[in-house]
Formats: sequence, structure tokens, C-alpha cells
Amino acid sequence: MQAQEISLTKYLWFPINREGWPFVALFAVVALLLGQAWAPLGWVGALLTCWCAWFFRDPDRVTPSRPGLVVSPADGVVQMLGLAEPPPELEMGSEPRMRISVFMSVFSVHINRAPVDGKVVKLAYKPGKFLDASLDKASADNERMSVRMTQADGRDVAFVQIAGLVARRIKCDLVDGQELKAGERFGLIRFGSRVDVYLPDGVAPLVCLGQATIAGETVLADLDSGEAARAGEVR
Repeated sequence: MQAQEISLTKYLWFPINREGWPFVALFAVVALLLGQAWAPLGWVGALLTCWCAWFFRDPDRVTPSRPGLVVSPADGVVQMLGLAEPPPELEMGSEPRMRISVFMSVFSVHINRAPVDGKVVKLAYKPGKFLDASLDKASADNERMSVRMTQADGRDVAFVQIAGLVARRIKCDLVDGQELKAGERFGLIRFGSRVDVYLPDGVAPLVCLGQATIAGETVLADLDSGEAARAGEVR
């Protein structure tokens, strides 16, 4: 019984990211005005206000802290795995690297987290289109915020926030030279999108296509392991 109560409390109560409060307040005011005009509309507005608060939920996460692990920067689903050239603005060369793409739906937690420990050595914002983030060409054509981090051993890991069809606001709180720990919050993308992670040369992914990820918790890769890429199947 106690375990069930704790689980229920977890889903009924959640912290809201500060970026969400202005939207929650706006939804609440609109709901109040609609309720004044016609009570049923007020109830619809109240439900939408609750949805807005839920969308900006910001739960704590337990991040595995062993050196070498690369954790997911976003909640969502692994949508693409394969070699791809890093964004040219990050100045990481034209040699393809293993890219892991995590797609966030409107139902995902939208707080993004650092995938590794390291120092921010390059930040680059690029305006662009708002194509469906599930398309491969969204990596090159869509609005994006690219980040290059260097770890203590000198290896680089890059990650890119990509706007989508509905997402029209990328927020990145990082600054050049900032030191980060894996799992630390660094920004968000409003209303669904995608985050790409580019691994160092020779590192294989430890996730499969279609696998669900949890930001700051799911291990995408192990930089110190020689394990081959994993296969997966629906069961």
C-alpha cells in the first residue's frame, strides 16, 4: 500500500520548470475569462491549464555517474542511428560520426540535460526551417542550437537541439567555457522536437531504434567500452 501511495504521489505532483509558469498563468487567465462567458468553456480552459502545467513538468532524475557514460539528453524515442557529419558550425571536421537522434513528442518531458561531463567549447545557433523533426533532413535544414563539449580526456561529444514542425522555441542556457556534469539541465524545446548526439569516432550506440529514453538516465553509449552496437526487437 505504501509503495502504491508513493507512486500515485509521483504522478499527481511534479515540479514545473520556471519557463512554464508564464504559459500556465496565461492559460489560467484565459480559462477564467472563458468561464465568465460560459461555464463549460471555463472547464475546458481549466483542463488546458492543467495540461500546460504538465507539459512543463521538470522531475528530478538519477544519473549514472561512472566516467565514460553518455546519457540521453532528452526524453523520447530513439528515432535514428547511423553515421552523419556533425554540424559544420561546430568545427569538428567533415568525418561522419555515430549520431543518435532522440525524438520528443508533445507528451514527453521537454527539459534537456547534458549527456556527458565536460566543458562547453563551442555554441552555435543556426536559424532555419520548421520541418517535421522526424525527417533526416531536419538535421541540416531546421532551426537548431549546436553544442560541442570537451571532456577531461580531450574527447569531444556534440549535441544539437533541433526545432520541429510544432516546436518554435529552442532555449539553451549554456555559455562558452561552462563546466557541466552529465544529467545537468541546460535548456528545453517547447512543444515537441528532437535532440541529436554525436559520439567520438569508434564508439558504438548501446540503444536500439524505437527504444524509449529518459533524459539524464538512459545510457546511450559507453566511451570506454568496446561493446558492439546492440540489436533490439519488439516483444
